[in-house]
Amino acid sequence: MTFDTLLVANRGEIARRIMRSAHDMGMRCVAVYVDADCDAPFVHEADEAIRLTTTYLDGAAIIDAAKLTGAQAIHPGYGFLSENAEFAQSVLDAHLVWVGPSPHVIASMGDKLAAKRLAIESSVPTLGYSDDPAQADTVGYPVLIKAAAGGGGKGMRIVSHPDELDDAVHAARREALHAFGNDTIFLEHYVENSRHIEIQILGDQHGHLVHLGERECSIQRRHQKLVEESPSPVLSSEIREAMGRAALSLAKAMGYSSAGTVEFLVDDATKEFFFLEVNTRLQVEHPVTEEVTGLDLVREQLRVARGETLGFTQDDVTFSGHAIEVRLCAEDPESGFLPATGTLVAFEPTNQSKVRWESGVVQGSVVGVSFDPMLAKVIAHGRTRNEAAARLALALEQLHLGGVVTNRDLLANTLRHPGFLAGDTTTNFIDRVQPKLFLHVSPDEVTYAARAAALWMQAQNRASAELWPSAPSGWRNSRLPNQHVQLRHRDDLVDVHYQSQRDGTFHCGDARARILHADDTCIDLEIDNRRSCPRVTRSGAHIYVQVARGTLAFEIVPRFVVPGLAAPVGGLNAPMPGTVLAVHVEVGDVVTKGTTLLILEAMKMEHSISAPFDGQVVDILVNVGQQVENGAALLVIDELALDGPVDGG
Repeated sequence: MTFDTLLVANRGEIARRIMRSAHDMGMRCVAVYVDADCDAPFVHEADEAIRLTTTYLDGAAIIDAAKLTGAQAIHPGYGFLSENAEFAQSVLDAHLVWVGPSPHVIASMGDKLAAKRLAIESSVPTLGYSDDPAQADTVGYPVLIKAAAGGGGKGMRIVSHPDELDDAVHAARREALHAFGNDTIFLEHYVENSRHIEIQILGDQHGHLVHLGERECSIQRRHQKLVEESPSPVLSSEIREAMGRAALSLAKAMGYSSAGTVEFLVDDATKEFFFLEVNTRLQVEHPVTEEVTGLDLVREQLRVARGETLGFTQDDVTFSGHAIEVRLCAEDPESGFLPATGTLVAFEPTNQSKVRWESGVVQGSVVGVSFDPMLAKVIAHGRTRNEAAARLALALEQLHLGGVVTNRDLLANTLRHPGFLAGDTTTNFIDRVQPKLFLHVSPDEVTYAARAAALWMQAQNRASAELWPSAPSGWRNSRLPNQHVQLRHRDDLVDVHYQSQRDGTFHCGDARARILHADDTCIDLEIDNRRSCPRVTRSGAHIYVQVARGTLAFEIVPRFVVPGLAAPVGGLNAPMPGTVLAVHVEVGDVVTKGTTLLILEAMKMEHSISAPFDGQVVDILVNVGQQVENGAALLVIDELALDGPVDGG
């Protein structure tokens, strides 16, 4: 059971996280990667890496990589093959160590319906459910359609009315099949005002089991978690103890070993809790448990896999302070959280004490559509909940970030929202409270940042000047002229006029500016006695300036615009890169506003493209299976004035 070389069958931040603990324990680490990840940080941090010619779901190739490199154990991380019982059994059949629970447990809990039946047998309360869509009325509307073989929001649909059921079931099955290779779905009664709370369990191969408290993961979008924390701000000690007992009761019935999670839904009104599912793997949000308990869950997993005992009992588990984690994702909250792609031209976290950055990317990383949109997990610990929230919000605000649209500003605004600080964190928080989706700053702040950008650019120009580099910008042997830069911030144009003075200062409109220092990455600037030293990054026509509460993105407006082809009137463009899964209309069809025209798949999720107005389809520019880039033309609709019912579409 001993091993000194570990293969990590995963990618991104979780691969780096596992390797960090394994290296600390003196183990050699092997990575596997696909071509899209050839320059990823986890590949370079491994002691050796094997290129997969297929995908991260190719279990046979991963086992071959372990044998080739002499790895005696495989850690699956989460996602991909982590809850695949057949793969776990194949690892054991190859005489390798599987870091996780037994294949039997994975198989029984991977079927969420079987898990519910075991929960009922273990006297754990469950929500009404059925694997037959025809029983939706019996389950009780609203219902939540869920994939029986997986989670992460994939295959989930909320249905409030019978008329919506059939389309939602078909879409959920299709998405589940694509994500998990299994299109089995079931219906579960949906509690609209609820909390998502999970209990971390840990067991060894000798029958010892403990729970490590709860994590609240209620704040979500598209049924995927955004904010996780421990402890929950609302659980009483009685409910906490009851949930812990229920989780251990179920774990004992399974004969559970390794790390896992028992998930519950808590009705916010009654505080009744109901079993949801068991995750037979490490969770994305495991760091918050590590922060409040002081335990390294990856280390404990590796110890258990080696056959060691836990070495502590439930009474030995103690909790300290409060921890909160957020998921920084490449997505656009203003466009319905659609996935975003691009190159991270700026990605510079600050070094704050008691803040952890678990990231799969670095500055220069390319973010594509092949994988989950999460870029990093950021975790803060504090003596109190408000202290942890403030510390985490500040860390997000101080992240210098550019090149890819993310949910960073939404996360920071959520953490500082009075509703969040009051613990009002139900699963409908984002829709109900509607925290600001982007960074709101005053016009004065935008002007200051724009002036900083303009003066930084002139300093860069002077530093790179080959002719008379000691002369000030715009120098003449007569009166120095005004210089002008026009920048676009969101929908606003900012004109920056500045004039170099003979004493080295600048007139910026009615303000006086002085550059104390400038280099490739920042400018130390004083404008009318207000001094700051913002980070600045330029990428082509885009320039990113760090301000107190985030990063302001500017586009440099060219002085002369080259005319180009106008987009067709009525043309619909792809809101993100992806693959065309289905086209629901034909040329000549008359459609009404809101009609689903086609479906795109990106980052393992489906996204419907709907008609923005009543009209007639006059051209379809894509085919099923075609990969399209962000902004690609999809189809063209002629707008119509419709007076009566329409056919088609």
